[in-house]
Amino acid sequence: MTARPIAAKSAPFTRAARLPELLAQRILVLDGAMGTMIQRYKLGEADYRGERFKDHPKDLKGNNELLQFTRPDVIREIHEHYLAAGADIIETNTFGATSVAQEDYGLESLAYEMNVEAAKIARAACDKFSTPDKPRFVAGAFGPTPRTASISPDVNDPGARNVDFDTLREAYKEQGRGLLDGGCDLFLVETIFDTLNAKAAIVAIDELFEETGERLPIIISGTVTDASGRILSGQTVTAFWHSVRHAQPIAVGLNCALGAALMRPYLEELHKAAGDTWISCYPNAGLPNPMSDTGFDETPPVTGALVEEFAKSGMLNIAGGCCGTTPEHIAEIAKRVSAYRPRVREERWLSGLAQAA
Repeated sequence: MTARPIAAKSAPFTRAARLPELLAQRILVLDGAMGTMIQRYKLGEADYRGERFKDHPKDLKGNNELLQFTRPDVIREIHEHYLAAGADIIETNTFGATSVAQEDYGLESLAYEMNVEAAKIARAACDKFSTPDKPRFVAGAFGPTPRTASISPDVNDPGARNVDFDTLREAYKEQGRGLLDGGCDLFLVETIFDTLNAKAAIVAIDELFEETGERLPIIISGTVTDASGRILSGQTVTAFWHSVRHAQPIAVGLNCALGAALMRPYLEELHKAAGDTWISCYPNAGLPNPMSDTGFDETPPVTGALVEEFAKSGMLNIAGGCCGTTPEHIAEIAKRVSAYRPRVREERWLSGLAQAA
């Protein structure tokens, strides 16, 4: 691919240049869950197949990234519900849109196209809701993939791996190119349970930026899996931050696995460790509960109150929700955090972006 001239800034870069200014002024709101929202539509195999994939030899139900082709109306409607609830940033429906993840469905060749289409749907939704006073941003979502570079899938062979670094790097690079070409404003490397996987994404993104001459903001979000306070590949929150800080993300944070109550001590640890970077947090809606409509325990007022406490304690710049959260949860979070000033951090990324522009 021919590199784009560095001097010719694209629309995503121009929009992204407003992010540091806004983050310094107020707590920005990220959207909520995509997967549990899709479950509300009770889609069947036919919805996932559509006409294009009607003869595909493998089952496709549950491959949510395929819906940008077969049910784009569903993805668009979910985005618009979150924007109407007050989200400043919405994530693309691309959590599993890498060739590594799509290989399970025999659709790895569609990874680039999946990301382009997802970004276009999110871009159109953001453009519909954006105003000069409240611009909306598209975050291109990079999920962790179902394979890990650090942990053996075989308990009898600790040295075994089902993916290598270079395979992940190429898959993430293809994903990033699709998201960039589709019109994203920033990249979000999220739900990190293996720092080596995240490193592959960071390297891929950096290579993509070098090739295209564009450099968008990056948010990096790790996942503490249990009360050990560590991500699955063994790092503490502080160690995780020091492993990824070289990427100079606009924000670093935590998401998934835990509800806000259990996530609090780890968010506080990150807040103290990452002094020169903004902080994001988007917890689950509490613990799983199969009797709930969303599959999770917490009602919007409960989640909203817990996230409000983070804001009151001066630990937040970006707040949203992960599994089980709905537009109602996001509306509650948006209302509650609006009363608080954002977390203050050392100036670094802001001056770098100003120089690049």
